[in-house]
Amino acid sequence: MEIHELPQSGWKGIIANFRSDFLAAISVSLVALPLGLGVAAASGAPPIAGLISAIIGGIVATPFRGSHMAINGPAAGLIAVILSSIASLEDGSGRTLNYVLAVICIAGVLQVLLGLFKLGKIAEVVPSSVIQGIMVAIGIIIFSTQIHIALGTSPEPGSTIDMLKQVITQLPNVHPIILGISIVGIIILVIIPKIQSRLLHYFPASLWVLVVSVIAAYAFNFFEPHNIEIAGRQYPVGPDKLIKIPDNLWEAIMFPDFSRIGDYKFWVAVISVTLIASIQTLAMAKAVDKLDPYKRKSDLNKDLIGVGLATAVSGAIGGLPIITVIVRSTVNVNNNAKTKWSNFYHGVLIIIFVVILSPVIQKIPMAALAAILVYIGFRLASPAVFKKIYQMGIEQLIFMVVTIVITLYSDLLWGIIGGSLFTLMVHILLSRMPVGAFFKKIFSKETNILLNKEGDYNFEIEGIANFLKIPMITKLTNTITPGSKVTIDLSKTRLVGTTFMEYLVDFLKSHNSKGGQVIIKGLDSHVSSSTHNRALKISLSSLAAKLSPRQIRLENIAKENEYKYDYHVDWDTSYLKNFHFFEIRQIERKSNCLKGNIEGHNMSWEIADVTFSEGAAFTAEVFNTTVMVLKLDKSVPVFSIEKEGVIEKLFDRVMAFSGYKDIDFELFTKFSDKFLVMGREETEIKAFFNKDIISFLESRQVFHIESNGEALLIFDRFKLARTDETISFIKFANELSGLIDIER
Repeated sequence: MEIHELPQSGWKGIIANFRSDFLAAISVSLVALPLGLGVAAASGAPPIAGLISAIIGGIVATPFRGSHMAINGPAAGLIAVILSSIASLEDGSGRTLNYVLAVICIAGVLQVLLGLFKLGKIAEVVPSSVIQGIMVAIGIIIFSTQIHIALGTSPEPGSTIDMLKQVITQLPNVHPIILGISIVGIIILVIIPKIQSRLLHYFPASLWVLVVSVIAAYAFNFFEPHNIEIAGRQYPVGPDKLIKIPDNLWEAIMFPDFSRIGDYKFWVAVISVTLIASIQTLAMAKAVDKLDPYKRKSDLNKDLIGVGLATAVSGAIGGLPIITVIVRSTVNVNNNAKTKWSNFYHGVLIIIFVVILSPVIQKIPMAALAAILVYIGFRLASPAVFKKIYQMGIEQLIFMVVTIVITLYSDLLWGIIGGSLFTLMVHILLSRMPVGAFFKKIFSKETNILLNKEGDYNFEIEGIANFLKIPMITKLTNTITPGSKVTIDLSKTRLVGTTFMEYLVDFLKSHNSKGGQVIIKGLDSHVSSSTHNRALKISLSSLAAKLSPRQIRLENIAKENEYKYDYHVDWDTSYLKNFHFFEIRQIERKSNCLKGNIEGHNMSWEIADVTFSEGAAFTAEVFNTTVMVLKLDKSVPVFSIEKEGVIEKLFDRVMAFSGYKDIDFELFTKFSDKFLVMGREETEIKAFFNKDIISFLESRQVFHIESNGEALLIFDRFKLARTDETISFIKFANELSGLIDIER
């Protein structure tokens, strides 16, 4: 088991962790550069405003905030609220953007006040399906505006729905060169993350889009106005198709205009920016905490103060609102940052990049930024998102769709309010209770917490457990001693909402990571429209669990071989986080656990279905796979082994200087050609892979095998194993264990 020692804090920590934080900041700033430009352009602001925001988000927010690994800056999630603010405050004076800057300043001040009054839990009382609906609506809005830039068309101004309709009517006016740049950009964004190449991954895919687009700008001479004839038709190209930024940052500064402060539209915009920015910041901060290898928790109230101050300063000099951004934060974690100061360094680096690269940035076609944003918009609103929500229950999909419709036909603020009220109304109907009794059950003090002599806690939650009950439960969970055993009994609840279940799961994972144990029980008499463990649950009557055909077969295998089998969701997945594969992937749940021992050896194994997510928060991809963990009785080297492809062979040697190394077995060339073996203890690893083990692996189906020093993680593909494949897993483990020299 790899133990992560907490990095030093204070001035000593800044010095001790400078190298790792600065190197991570380089990668983060390379991602932030194109995204900052794109977000600003899509928001109706000058592109340089996005870079100003990224700089302020790094330099101003860092000293005051409560996050450890998060990156702050402008984000696609705020494009819609800025566009809405511009539309509502437009008065023909030419000062609209200055009014919006005033909105941003005041929104930042309100965020600071929310943090000072310790209202950082505000995001938890918004239903998760409503938040997802808002993100989908934002994706649709981004897509509807940027698709026209990507096509090179000029639609008539209108609503989001009107803009989407005009995609079809404007097809005859598509600019083939602009479209070509956009298509190539989207292809790069899709393909590069899937290519197993350290060379390509050293720079983010969005930066490769800009590089290729600059080449296209030179190829078609975008620097002089002229026409290019294609299929007998003239298409204009010129500098008007390129990004425009001033030669230095001082020329980019704009100042807010507070003259509309008495207008109700101004305050609607303020509330919208404050609410959307706060919800996204808090939600993203919690998501980043799950990626932190040191298991630190953000102070959400300090986070609001930090981003609020940065937002106020950003608005005061011409920048956009600042939030915690998940994509850049994920890059930060993956590049081994250790403290919050990587965020500061990324802000400084962007200043350096702007000074050095300003002439290059001005050669980037706007189509390249549009391609990046079209891709982001599609990811936010892709069919996979709808499928993911549907799997959590048909009612969750309805909540999300209602939120999307309200948002698209009004604005984000009404989307949150309307979606939340609709969710609440459905909860009342499903609970089959009068309205007064429903709210009494939510806010009543019927939740008991008992502490027994052994120091264990027993929660008895009664009544309605939905998103409105979370603040009350939070006060109780904050009193729990770290490392203790906690039992949460939901048997007396009438309704348990999805957002409430998500809160309990997050608490479980957080408490377990500190050495505690959380058991959730009392849901056997509840029913739901989905088998998802976080689905909304209603208490109707005691119903016996109905096993699927696959579960019945697994149960029969267990009976025939005297294994242990449990189809229930096992909430304790902490031991899987000890493997590198799951260290930076969020495990959602584990179920269908089959356990047994290796005869003749002091080893045991467990096979389970695991659901995990990979990627960034709202756009994360969810995978289901069956894994085996073979628990050893002696320490072995830490390594990973998987099939090696042609591209990996080509670039692994080129990038060996970065610390990434494929261990070669000179005496077993067939094995080295077939498998990629990685690890730091090369001598020990070569000794472990003796002739018998190598021969065994060469003759078997390829598995991903990973050692954490105490156990082996084994799986095949990202799919659930059939029962015959489960039997093959067991046979594989039995044969492999017989070859492992446990006295080594």
